[in-house]
Amino acid sequence: MGALPKRKISKGRRNRRRAHDFLTPPNLVACKNCSEMKMSHQVCSNCGYYKGRVAVEVKKS
Repeated sequence: MGALPKRKISKGRRNRRRAHDFLTPPNLVACKNCSEMKMSHQVCSNCGYYKGRVAVEVKKS
C-alpha cells in the first residue's frame, strides 16, 4: 500500500489550496485608432490597426 492521509483535508484547506486555480480574464485595452476594446498586442478586429498603422485590411459589411 502507498502512503495514505491520516486526516481528512477540510473544505477550507482544500479551497485555500485551489484559490489560484481560476482562469484569468483576457487583458483588454482600448484601440488608439477606433477606441474599440481589443486584446493587447493584437491587431484590432474592428479597424485593422496595430501600433498606429494599418496591419490588416478589414472589410466593412
